[in-house]
Amino acid sequence: MEGQTARVLSDVWPVYGLAVSTQRVTLRLPTDEELGELARLAGDGVHAPGERPFLTPWTEGSALDRAQSVLRGHWGQLAGWDVRSWGLGMGVFGADDEPLGMVSLRARDFPVVREVVTSSWLGLRFQGVGLGTEARVGLLGLAFDHLGAEAALTEVFQDNHASQGVSRKLGYEPDGISRDARGDEVLVSDRLRLTVEKWRGVERPPVRVTGLEECRQMFTG
Repeated sequence: MEGQTARVLSDVWPVYGLAVSTQRVTLRLPTDEELGELARLAGDGVHAPGERPFLTPWTEGSALDRAQSVLRGHWGQLAGWDVRSWGLGMGVFGADDEPLGMVSLRARDFPVVREVVTSSWLGLRFQGVGLGTEARVGLLGLAFDHLGAEAALTEVFQDNHASQGVSRKLGYEPDGISRDARGDEVLVSDRLRLTVEKWRGVERPPVRVTGLEECRQMFTG
């Protein structure tokens, strides 16, 4: 029944048929049940206590607050989809479809600007073994090799050494800084940019994309 439901969804919202795979992870839209599992995973924690790695403090509060934030964010991206401003929030799944976390690929005026923004989180117990890097490679492979992106952007706090390391490893280069307010404090982030030319020279695992032709127009018009 679940497979039949997924096929019906992909008939009317073709992004449900899109999947991106690397050696160890698969990125795709989650089913409702899987979304609930991902929300509970976020509720269990996505970073060490006391850390504040996100500009939008969605990980603060209770486990229920974090879980509900995941649901609202995912549903909001789907409901607000437009070729002029879209956000693709995909679950990250490991062996036997185990939920590991979520990634997001966002763009404004993509058919003209050809730039994307990435973000991600993984459950605490899945961090530190390269799965986040593989998930990012999958997103970037979709963007550069299949959608025709010319650049990918990300913003990282200067003290977020793990995320900084992943970005540098994949060829991102400095693109200035951002200063943002969170409450009564000023937060400084490094803006990083990866061009398609740099991406082509990066050593990375292969990426397999299926189901794109059915939904390509949702991204590119």
